[in-house]
Amino acid sequence: MNLTEYKNQFLEYTEIEKGRSRLTARNYDHYISRFITFLGSENIDSITDAKMREYRLFLNRLPSENTSASRARAVKNQNKVVSSVNVKTLDKKTQNYHLIALRAFLKYMRKHGTLCYDPEKIELAKTSQRELDLVTDAELRRLFESVSESGNLRDILIIDLLFSTGLRVSELCALDRDIDLSVSELSVRGKGGKIRVVFISDVAKQSIKNYLDKRVDIDEALIIDNSPRAQSRLVKQESVRLTTRSVERIIEKYSALAGISKKCTPHVLRHSFATDLLYNGADLRTVQMMLGHASIATTQIYTNVTNKFLREQWEKFHNKRK
Repeated sequence: MNLTEYKNQFLEYTEIEKGRSRLTARNYDHYISRFITFLGSENIDSITDAKMREYRLFLNRLPSENTSASRARAVKNQNKVVSSVNVKTLDKKTQNYHLIALRAFLKYMRKHGTLCYDPEKIELAKTSQRELDLVTDAELRRLFESVSESGNLRDILIIDLLFSTGLRVSELCALDRDIDLSVSELSVRGKGGKIRVVFISDVAKQSIKNYLDKRVDIDEALIIDNSPRAQSRLVKQESVRLTTRSVERIIEKYSALAGISKKCTPHVLRHSFATDLLYNGADLRTVQMMLGHASIATTQIYTNVTNKFLREQWEKFHNKRK
């Protein structure tokens, strides 16, 4: 069996047995295919530390511009180290995505009896701390005001529910309308098929009720597309569940109306949800569970943006000597 056949089996395993999304499988396909192309005619069982180091150097110097010319250069130089200092290269985070996919692939191969490079020897590159896209409290208030003034019950629901629950936009779009509003919580299936409980504020519950009371369709989706094109499909009893990209456009629309110049996305509302909890006293472990993070290290990025409390403590206690 050649490497491409092994890769295809691994991708099927990733999607079916591991329960990863089709997007994850597609990304793994891209990353692993790049490694296979880099190897060329070499066998997987002949990889040495030196060869792996050569691959990492290749990734570190690989052009990252999303243009036809840069992609052509990348293919042409796939077994060479690109040395030009004027070319923008893959950032460390993207390099690590390649390495994470490669480690998973090598583990799969070893598990199925193929002698290959030890994936445990592949260490991820150190990355600079991630910067969060955040809106201020005043900007957040203006965002809520702009959607409220529109009177669009669906859009009001979207923003209220995102901020109330901290849902990922994909999780929001996957919700069905059979929500029990007598309780203030619901179960959602997040990344990797993991289920967690999120909590709905009274404001968000009222927004759900207002929106569903006006719906006359029988689509099972909680949030649907209102465009004329979508409504024509609804007549044919086809689902018109709102897409993630549509939600992104909705947030962009109201952030512009609110005069927010910085980038504002559904994920920004998720960030606001997390920082709001931490600022008001929630512990990191609780926030991790509410966000559905597999590792608390992912949640720790929020601790550095809740420094308003630290400033208040500094002002309260520093230099109080008489």
